[in-house]
Amino acid sequence: MDFASEMQERMKGFFPGTLGIRFVSVEPGRVVAELTARAALCTVPGVLHGGAVMSLADTLGAIGTALNIPEGARTTTIESKTNFFGPGVEGTTITAECRPVHRGRRTQVWQTNVTSPDGRLLAQVTQTQFVDAPQSPGGGS
Repeated sequence: MDFASEMQERMKGFFPGTLGIRFVSVEPGRVVAELTARAALCTVPGVLHGGAVMSLADTLGAIGTALNIPEGARTTTIESKTNFFGPGVEGTTITAECRPVHRGRRTQVWQTNVTSPDGRLLAQVTQTQFVDAPQSPGGGS
């Protein structure tokens, strides 16, 4: 099973699965997913809610980070900034591509570009993930 299929299975029953996020490619240096703008995710008729876009990006950045940290380490988002450039349109499928900007030991920064079916940039999200790595015995804090 590839990472995208594995991640799809792991997200069933959790918020990303509820949103309808579909993973296309999951690799340590790039995470790609799609989301169909259905009516239940719209804020007004025909316009995808910004929170759905932000949740999509946050999910991808967290997964990207998780693929780049030591076994047993955990991650959580500590900052996220979103710039919106256009609306997701109900009935269309948007695509999000997330890539690392910085992969450090204690923090990672990921940037996600969200595009329309015709390739138009709808949003750009930059998020910082905190990495809580297990301490080695006698390693202190």
